[in-house]
Amino acid sequence: MTTQPSVTARIEGQTIAKLLRRNATEFADLPALTSLDDPDSPTLSWAQLREQVAAVAHGLADLGLRAGQRMIIMSPSRPEHIIADLAATNLAAIPCTAYSTLSSDQIRYVVNHSAAPIAVIAGEEELERWRPVLDDLPALRHIVVLDDDATFDDERFVHYAELRDRGATLHAESPSTFERLTDEIKTDDPLSMIYTSGTTGTPKGVVLSHRNAIHEAIAVYSRHDAPPHVSNIAYLPLAHVAERELSIYMPVVHAGHVHTLADPGDIVAALGRVRPDSLFGVPRVWEKMVAGLKNMLTGVPEDRRKALLAANELLQEGYKLRSAGKEVPAELAERIAETDRTVLAPIRRMLGLDELVFAASGAAALPLEVLYFIAGLGIEIHEVWGLSETTGAVTSNCADAFKAGTVGRPIADVEVKVADDGELLVRGPVVFLGYLQEDGSIQSATDADGWFATGDIGSIDDDGFVTITDRKKELIITAGGKNIAPTKIEGLLKEHPLIGQAIAIGDERPYLTALIVLDDEIALPWAAARGIEGDDLAALAEHPAVRAEIDRAVDSANERLARVEQVKRYQLLADAWTPDSGELTPTLKLKRRVITERYRADIDALYTS
Repeated sequence: MTTQPSVTARIEGQTIAKLLRRNATEFADLPALTSLDDPDSPTLSWAQLREQVAAVAHGLADLGLRAGQRMIIMSPSRPEHIIADLAATNLAAIPCTAYSTLSSDQIRYVVNHSAAPIAVIAGEEELERWRPVLDDLPALRHIVVLDDDATFDDERFVHYAELRDRGATLHAESPSTFERLTDEIKTDDPLSMIYTSGTTGTPKGVVLSHRNAIHEAIAVYSRHDAPPHVSNIAYLPLAHVAERELSIYMPVVHAGHVHTLADPGDIVAALGRVRPDSLFGVPRVWEKMVAGLKNMLTGVPEDRRKALLAANELLQEGYKLRSAGKEVPAELAERIAETDRTVLAPIRRMLGLDELVFAASGAAALPLEVLYFIAGLGIEIHEVWGLSETTGAVTSNCADAFKAGTVGRPIADVEVKVADDGELLVRGPVVFLGYLQEDGSIQSATDADGWFATGDIGSIDDDGFVTITDRKKELIITAGGKNIAPTKIEGLLKEHPLIGQAIAIGDERPYLTALIVLDDEIALPWAAARGIEGDDLAALAEHPAVRAEIDRAVDSANERLARVEQVKRYQLLADAWTPDSGELTPTLKLKRRVITERYRADIDALYTS
């Protein structure tokens, strides 16, 4: 179903390379790229950015990178990362950012599968994981290292600055070469590749086209009625489709201003420095923000705390009315406007969120309590749904058309339907070219009619709003044959600030149980505020007061679940699950198979008397 005016005609003949050239002429002096990690690094204008892209493109070509070849990048978010990425794009090569958390074995897999002749890595930390497998990468000819102080004695390595300077000389000698390369790229040519996070098996190489990325950028901005030249912070991994779209392609399409931030943990402090127009966060980012604010409120004088909570509830009331499609009474609207101006606007300024044009969440379901609490601050988060294979968002809520708990309606020119088994199918210009095969070919993943099977289970209501129930491969089938969606249960559990992570268990079991992980940032201050001494999370997990609070959280979740969905028993854990420890993917999704195997003894104990 198409719910927006078509944007297809605006894309014909366009490529990311041509739009970069347009920006360098029409918006030459506008800011394009700023590093938040290097105060000595100047902000690059669009004209300066393209000059650097041209220099690095010449340097990469000098190393032998050619059209159609893949180039692996492993680096946190930093200007050189984006420049190298766009440089490969202007050579009609296919850049692919690999997650910085990959092990040596995983590096071996993605480099060999992609047959990349060139890799770009950040520095010593990455080198430690690349060195053990260098001799197992027959296609790899050169590695470009971004950090100037990284040391190596292998002729395959070259420093980024050296490559850029060599490329700048070549570009000065023949600037027409770069312009010719820009002109030769076509709208439906491959643009980039993303490896899926591998929640259910071996990662796949998702190949996107220029059309995919540009259509996504225009359709999403159209849905949100966003202005051009939006500022944002690139803090999530650029291996994530959302961050690639938000911090590489959308800024090129709309001449935006990207601020790179290497450490996602620094995002809260960075907000106050940038005051971005746009902010995307996976649910964990928003959950931690809410947990931190609620924890902060415990230290606020009682009269001030009551005033803030009353203001929050008032704005929530208006938000919930609009979410249900109801009119906000004029008197209530006036009270909301006055409360927002006097009580909540200063909070947004303190957080650095006072300039937001739009905020979004995706990659997993955002707990409703989190959504409502942030709406009560005057910040409305628009949930989106999509995959790497759909270039990011397929559907999106927006300011004038949203329903809390849904992921919105399809963006322009994109269709969504439900298959007989409940799986959501997608068709349209954002659906990827296909998966990269070992022989270098690209295999389409759509059926004869152009539909892509997403693997997500969901529904579409009479107003066209899509609701995601779960992943098709993650549904729990109990011993009694009941199909249960675990993410719904996990989301309800995580609404309590003490619960950082949760996984529902019950496949081929008589009833549901759960593994629950304490929130490592909230548990200690929560305990201290209640006179519970100690700084040992493992001890806290055994403390009667903590257990009683988790009992109440489980009971609260169960009250909103059908009997068959209710958690009968749980095990409380102290150690957080992370990508480094192996229980989460780099996009912070649960690796259910890993967790169930690693905690097999704990799970079995939940089913014994």
